[in-house]
Amino acid sequence: MKNRSLVSITDYNQEEMLQILDLAAEFEKKPNQDILGGHVVATLFFEPSTRTRLSFESAVNRLRGRVIGFSDSSSSSVSKGETLKDTILTVSNYSDLIVMRHPLEGSAKYASEVSPVPIINAGDGAHQHPTQTLLDMYSIRKTQGRLENLKICMVGDLKYGRTVHSLLIAMADFHPIFIFIAPEELKMPEEYKSLLDRKGVEYYEYKDIGDNMDDADIVYMTRVQKERFSDPLEYEKVKNVYILRNAMLGNTKPNMKILHPLPRVNEINYDVDTNPKAYYFQQAQNGVYTRMAIISKILGVK
Repeated sequence: MKNRSLVSITDYNQEEMLQILDLAAEFEKKPNQDILGGHVVATLFFEPSTRTRLSFESAVNRLRGRVIGFSDSSSSSVSKGETLKDTILTVSNYSDLIVMRHPLEGSAKYASEVSPVPIINAGDGAHQHPTQTLLDMYSIRKTQGRLENLKICMVGDLKYGRTVHSLLIAMADFHPIFIFIAPEELKMPEEYKSLLDRKGVEYYEYKDIGDNMDDADIVYMTRVQKERFSDPLEYEKVKNVYILRNAMLGNTKPNMKILHPLPRVNEINYDVDTNPKAYYFQQAQNGVYTRMAIISKILGVK
């Protein structure tokens, strides 16, 4: 993994994913370590972010590295018309590793092809979000004690949700059963269902939550992403299609945990927050440990 970019979750095989999860568990036990001294990590966020950017920066700081970059492309030379290639080539002169979020699908792959330093994809449009996937896997394994043979229910925006796309790919080799709950306009794209068909993975599709999540081990809620819709009217039709409420959890399994990549809007009611099955804020915390593991592996300090 040393000096390798992480653009897609498929860049890591199953053994490498498990290495990251094991190292993240070590960092959770001892989160402050002086192992990145002298290393500089650039965070280039062409798209707004709170958790991903701050957890990456927290990870670098806890390892005693340095962070440079921007959280808004309007404050960079991009606003003057600078190309992505020129931005990457310039920033690579100042850093050992670049963490990048960009609204265009394929942007992280392109950046990795022109950059002399490794690129970590922190989300490229509706495509992938591999570090979120690894922290999701860490959260799943931590709460369920395993990754194998779990029933995973994905709810909401399954069309544009890059987090569910990456998680589906990663978990497909651990013999899951998937339940997809989405309106017709936001169904899981055919390419991902075709992948599951090729791997012989069972999945079911529904339009209503009803009792379809009652036997799930993981319920993965997603936000309907306004920024992915070109037509505001289409967004208005589906924005509140699913709202998870505490009263809906009575018949769910005792071990079930609710995940969400955050931010939430209306899709999880606040009355769920005090339910022990709610795990999304702990999930966000797990992002720091997981990203510490990824950065350490890529920079070769672990």
